[in-house]
Amino acid sequence: MMIAAAQFASAPLDIDANAARMAALVTEAGGRGARLVVFSELALTHYELGAIAAEPDRLSVTADDIRLEPVREACRASKVAAVVNGPARTPHGTLTITSFVYGPDGELLTRYDKRHLFEEENDVFEPGAADGRFTLDGLRFALATCYDNSFPEVAARAAADGCAVYLASSFHGTPERVSRYADLARDNGLYVLLANGIGSGSAGPACGHSGAWSPDGGRIAQPTEVTDAAQAAEADEAPCLILADVGSTAETEETGTRTATATATTIAASGITLMSDPKVTTIPVEECGEPLLDIRTAAPGILVDKDRYDERGAFAHLRAGVVERLVKAQESLPEGLRLLFVEGYRPPGLQYRYFEEYADELRAAHPEWSEPEIHTAASRYVSPPGTAPHSAGAAVDLTLVTADGGPVDMGTPINASPEESDGACYTDAPDIGEEARANRRALEAALSGAGLVNYPTEWWHWSYGDRYWAMATGADHALYAPKELP
Repeated sequence: MMIAAAQFASAPLDIDANAARMAALVTEAGGRGARLVVFSELALTHYELGAIAAEPDRLSVTADDIRLEPVREACRASKVAAVVNGPARTPHGTLTITSFVYGPDGELLTRYDKRHLFEEENDVFEPGAADGRFTLDGLRFALATCYDNSFPEVAARAAADGCAVYLASSFHGTPERVSRYADLARDNGLYVLLANGIGSGSAGPACGHSGAWSPDGGRIAQPTEVTDAAQAAEADEAPCLILADVGSTAETEETGTRTATATATTIAASGITLMSDPKVTTIPVEECGEPLLDIRTAAPGILVDKDRYDERGAFAHLRAGVVERLVKAQESLPEGLRLLFVEGYRPPGLQYRYFEEYADELRAAHPEWSEPEIHTAASRYVSPPGTAPHSAGAAVDLTLVTADGGPVDMGTPINASPEESDGACYTDAPDIGEEARANRRALEAALSGAGLVNYPTEWWHWSYGDRYWAMATGADHALYAPKELP
């Protein structure tokens, strides 16, 4: 799916003129294959806080404001959605920095009010409270505005909500601030699109450098016309579109998705699709609403590892559909074997910590690796937070034991890392004994026969209903989004 950031110097305090320029950019983007266009923070008025505070009625808009009809009409004519940011009123009359999202039919898809206000903005606007979300062409999008992106929990919530693409409307003054979006993309497994302002506003000049980043943190699109804030402020810069395909694994401009993928293929067995792959991260999620069940009471016939514990018993929870399939799998095992449940649900915050701890180990061991390479390599062993099936209650780590709970040979301990096991943790690792291979085949036959899929770098990790399951089975969407345990 092609999306675009539109970068242009807004006419100060001229909503009509800016709406006309936006409409022209929406039309041009549609002609170049884009399905969505994002505009920068306060693009409707330019970033002029004092003037907005002095004339809030004239310089604020509503979703159906007649002055925005050119944008809505361009959306309808081009079949393109648009994220339009400017000052707006809430139903209670307070002033907010708001993104109105108009769909390809020109109708309002959602409204997002900036949640974290920066310095003098607090004197003019009120913060919003709702997370901005919408779905277009099967992809789930998140919205954020400028200072929102300084708070890691904003992007983490987007990833936990099953969003694949994160859209930022901003007015940053330095390229250093823009460079942080690579970390935001990589840390959360998201495509990120930034529409940044240009020209000088009440907070000083904005630097442009709008762009897009892949889930591996590589920059996949950037403008060529605007090079720094001084040029943007002093010249009548032509508008530019930054186009990015959020469903593609085309080579990135800085580190290269193909380069990262090649690294992953070298590290992993040939042909393995990792959790960080866009083929997984871009699969849409349609949450089915199944509850999380405690397997200790929902399926008492499943043996649970007595050494596992957390205060809330989170580890013992799984979605109802996964529990049902584990019971079926156990019934199909050869006589004398049974499942040993080790871990199921993992809260999103814990998943993030596990991922970062392992990534830090890789950074220390391989200082020559780039951050995208670290992210890809880490995803062999710990799922990136944005796509982690454990946080959706969709995945289970388990092993086989004898009927009376005794250990059997599986080739490696459960949760052995690729470094610790020299790759023997891979499900199809060649250098394991015949007994371990037979036991892995028995585990695989039972679980795959019940509808679960394996993550090939971990013989113990199986899932159902998550994005990796959807990729492996050809389903058009996942069933379970990451969620918090009630």
